Amino acid sequence: MKFYKIAVLGQGYVGLPLSLEFAHHYPVLGFDINSQRVAELNNGKDSTLEADSGKLKKYLKYYEESNGESGFKAVSELKDISECNVFIVTVPTPIDKYNAPNLKPLLSASKMIGSIMKKGDIVIYESTVYPGCTEEECVPVLEKQSGLKFNQDFFIGYSPERINPGDKINTLTNVKKVTSGSTVEIAKEIDDLYKKIITAGTFKASSIKVAEASKAIENAQRDINISFVNELALIFDRIGIDTNDVLEAAGTKYNFLKYKPGLVGGHCISVDPYYLAHKAEQLGYHPDVILSGRRVNDSIAKFISSKVVKLLINKGNIIKDSECLILGFTFKENCPDVRNTKVVDIYTELVEYGIKVDIFDPWANKEEVREEYNLEILAKIPEQTKYDSIIVAVSHSEFLQIDIPSLVKSNGVIFDTKACLDRNIVDARL
Repeated sequence: MKFYKIAVLGQGYVGLPLSLEFAHHYPVLGFDINSQRVAELNNGKDSTLEADSGKLKKYLKYYEESNGESGFKAVSELKDISECNVFIVTVPTPIDKYNAPNLKPLLSASKMIGSIMKKGDIVIYESTVYPGCTEEECVPVLEKQSGLKFNQDFFIGYSPERINPGDKINTLTNVKKVTSGSTVEIAKEIDDLYKKIITAGTFKASSIKVAEASKAIENAQRDINISFVNELALIFDRIGIDTNDVLEAAGTKYNFLKYKPGLVGGHCISVDPYYLAHKAEQLGYHPDVILSGRRVNDSIAKFISSKVVKLLINKGNIIKDSECLILGFTFKENCPDVRNTKVVDIYTELVEYGIKVDIFDPWANKEEVREEYNLEILAKIPEQTKYDSIIVAVSHSEFLQIDIPSLVKSNGVIFDTKACLDRNIVDARL
């Protein structure tokens, strides 16, 4: 039986859970360029809240007691993973300000692996990319850095991540895993490797491109479906009827898809469609449906902001220097992930109207928000303060326990973007 020593590059929402599952069977080194993150993990703490702290501490202890023959350890030095024979890449694949794929983290990870790669090693990519990216962009970097020949001296695979941050039900092991490899033999070896940890089973795709495309369309499909109900919300607002009432009525039919309107942020749904669109445009095809869905979803923050301003005006408020409280900053409820949150777009729009905006989110890391967005968020809601407007942007469970009407002035406005509050206490909802 082949002995695996695994290095997982990237110890975030995807890489850490993957590392810990493999650590049950093999020695695993979790590599991350963030030394602070590495120190945190080696102390048994995880700020993303994705890992079970007991499991993390258990496998850290296993690694120490077995002298590296099993368990998990986080590292930040490249030399520490040079003896590994399987490298799994879980680094971010964001977009730039022009919505084009930013492959710098992916290519940087490939360059690092290539510099230490040996004959017989396997590199598996989990980061979301466009079809063809792994073989067209990453393989040449691996070959150049290592001096080794692809599919002769080393092999690759692609197994797209399906992590849903904050979801404690649909976890890594409970969701079927798509796998693929650069040869028939390697595809089977990679599939068998993942079968060790995925209780839901695996699906071996016919090629790496097919596996890459499957990931891209998963989130593009969801993005398009949400964009449809978001567009309905824009239409029904003009008609003067409640979108959720319409969806509830339509949902009584057996085959109606019950999507809800809302902000679409995060590291997947609001990003991945641009990767697929990028590849399509490279091939001379303009993806109208995919990009129109993105435009609609990206317009929702502006709609919410302008709607709040209109409601304030209708109640006789002066907009300039009025005070607004935004409840929630993360991209989804009950999760600390602030990556690509669209709440920041609401904030920006309101500030441009001359409104003074406070943000409160008990889940968001204040330092991360400051570093990423140059914004300060409240440690707590100020006592005795009455706001002119309140926007519930994220439906954290804590917010459902707050007496929100007591925080707003008598002629103030409450806007519920998640339709999570009693409709009788809000002025409008998405």
